[in-house]
Amino acid sequence: MGVAKLNAKHPTEALICEPRKRTVQTEVDEMAAQPVSVLITGANRGLGLEMVKQMMEADCPVKKLFACCRDPDGPRAEALRTLAKKHPNVIHIMRLDATDLSNIKQCAQQVGSVVGTDGLNLLINNAGFQDKSILQETTPEDMQNSFNTNVMGPTFIVKEFLPHLRAAAKASKMPGMSSRKAAVVCISSSLASLESVKGSYALFPAISYRISKAGLNMMAACAAEELRRDEILFSLLHPGWVRTEMGGEEGEIDAAESVQRMLRVVASLTEKQSGTFLDNKGGNIPW
Repeated sequence: MGVAKLNAKHPTEALICEPRKRTVQTEVDEMAAQPVSVLITGANRGLGLEMVKQMMEADCPVKKLFACCRDPDGPRAEALRTLAKKHPNVIHIMRLDATDLSNIKQCAQQVGSVVGTDGLNLLINNAGFQDKSILQETTPEDMQNSFNTNVMGPTFIVKEFLPHLRAAAKASKMPGMSSRKAAVVCISSSLASLESVKGSYALFPAISYRISKAGLNMMAACAAEELRRDEILFSLLHPGWVRTEMGGEEGEIDAAESVQRMLRVVASLTEKQSGTFLDNKGGNIPW
């Protein structure tokens, strides 16, 4: 006579005595709950800083969070340093200048020495540069700064951190793709959409910003195809028009709401969304 039958009049006792049957979904859920390592660029202010805050408050555990910015010791990183003091074993403030290739290499080596064979699960390319000039007023410096920060920076950050992303994908036993396995999320903009130009250019020209973000989109779309076999997910996210230093005071939503939405999208990403351009609610944006 089985244990369950002996305790049929006491269902709770039956649950205690008889171990819960394990299923594939149970194992997937357990693997998904494992602590992950995350790297965020431009983490000292705006959306980046808000991402660090919310990740520290989230239910999903973060093992290591590499909060990167150009000047970790400067006045603009004071809020980040204060936050890091509250989570000294989790938040690692790193110097990472997206326009400095040697610094990107150095940062990748430093992160590698911390994560080891567990690798880096999630890389968020958030740092960006914005110039609002129209074509007739833009300068070579505007265009160069936009491309250095918004295209070349993210491209070489992905390239240098690729070994750590591959290590995370290899170390994970989760099937398919997800942001808790190995993923790169690039913060883009709906202004990069070619279809949006007619309706939005007069209101917000920013030609070098638009062109560079379109370049970022192409990089991520290409990387998604190139690294699909490595099971590294790539996605582009539009945060919305946010009230930040970059977005201005007229933005439609604040940073907290934007990040809350984006992190919800990031958590839901699968291989079906790899190489896609999404808004902060997970909807597709026309290229």
